[in-house]
Amino acid sequence: MSLVDVVLSRRSIRRYEQKEIPKDVLDKILDAGRQAPSAANRQPWHFIVVTDPEIKKELSKGMFNRFIKDTPVTIVGCAHKDLIAGKWSIISTTIALHNMVVAAWAMGIGSCWVGDFNEEKIKKLLNIPESWNIVALISFGYPAEKPQPRKKKSIEEIVSFNKFGEA
Repeated sequence: MSLVDVVLSRRSIRRYEQKEIPKDVLDKILDAGRQAPSAANRQPWHFIVVTDPEIKKELSKGMFNRFIKDTPVTIVGCAHKDLIAGKWSIISTTIALHNMVVAAWAMGIGSCWVGDFNEEKIKKLLNIPESWNIVALISFGYPAEKPQPRKKKSIEEIVSFNKFGEA
């Protein structure tokens, strides 16, 4: 499958097989994040790989994230409150996390971005220092579902050339 096909076929997965992700596969996913571009090459990220069932249970105490407790792996992506890269730290970390999502899908591993979390509670739970922000939680595992494509806006609705609103 071409990279474009990987990107276009990716779906958010919320149900996973109870099958461990092999270490070499997880290492490739993490390396895809490590290799991401970042502002001023600051690499302002830190990734916490959560496999402990009790911690995953604590991470799943929201309205839209309950499935986390049943995931093989959840990665907590953190961005340093970098004085040089500043606002770009969150963007750089998001790019790194998305690299992981795409690499995982290319290897048959599903994922789901999770924004439903209480940052202060998770920082305390995972010993994350105050100098770091949590960008997102991402669940990973072998899909136990095959979601259909969702309706997307047309290109004409979301793209302008040269100025906003111009065709």
